[in-house]
Amino acid sequence: MRLFLLAATAAAMLVPGLAVAQSVEGRVGKLESEMRAVQRKVFPGGSGQLLQPEIEREQTGVQPPPGASASSPVADLTARLASLEQQLATLTGQVEQNQFRIRQIDEGFTAYKSATDARLKAVEDRAAAPAARPPRNEEPETDSEASAPRPAPRPAAVRPASAEAGGPAVVQPDTGDAGEDAYMYGYRLWTAKRYTEAEAQLKKVVATYPKHRRASYAQNLLGRSYLDGGKPSLASIAFYDNYKKMPDGERAPDSLYYLAQALQTLKKPADACKVYGELSDVYGAKIGAQMKADIARGRAAAKCS
Repeated sequence: MRLFLLAATAAAMLVPGLAVAQSVEGRVGKLESEMRAVQRKVFPGGSGQLLQPEIEREQTGVQPPPGASASSPVADLTARLASLEQQLATLTGQVEQNQFRIRQIDEGFTAYKSATDARLKAVEDRAAAPAARPPRNEEPETDSEASAPRPAPRPAAVRPASAEAGGPAVVQPDTGDAGEDAYMYGYRLWTAKRYTEAEAQLKKVVATYPKHRRASYAQNLLGRSYLDGGKPSLASIAFYDNYKKMPDGERAPDSLYYLAQALQTLKKPADACKVYGELSDVYGAKIGAQMKADIARGRAAAKCS
């Protein structure tokens, strides 16, 4: 009977200890799971290995008797728990520091991109400034003048800002051919160096009379007006549109030639060389000796291979 009472008393004393151990074991398991998740984020190449807790038992001069545990399970779990909590706090701090550095890098790159874009835009604006325009030839008014020899390319003077403010009146002709009259009016505005008015009129010709033979003339002359007005980027678009949309038009070869000239002004000699090659390949059998000579001079100026 006495032995039975002693056994019951010992069991009653062990139950609270086992409950505490199970509670601590659950906390340790949860922390280890969280630790693995954090380590996968901080050390992606770690192959899922968990860093072992750095737990060292306190060395004392008293050695436990043979067969006895050096420490109780609750004490071991408590030590593991404390170590895991410390490591988790350290790894969390590292994650926060990494996120802060990433934000700094992101902000620095954004600032660098904005500054670079501003510098590139300034360079492009300077390159587009009309210091000296590419050579130009007069646009013929009649078919007889269309076959006249081209004058040698020569630099054009920069138009004063007030050139369109005055000057002689420009009269629109009235021959009974609405498309022809509309084009000739735009041509006369161009020769009077009233480029803004000429551009509006020539756009109207292309939009209103797209099937008229003068549509190709008007689109080409629109690019010429942009080029003479110091707008080589717009000029290159106008010339390219004439070639792509009206490749059989009478001024399609001229538009390719002047497209190369506009690209030269934009400091893009490699692209200009490609356009000269396209012009020779597509229209080589149709262009005259004068244009071929102009192409040769243009290729030499662009240093085409």
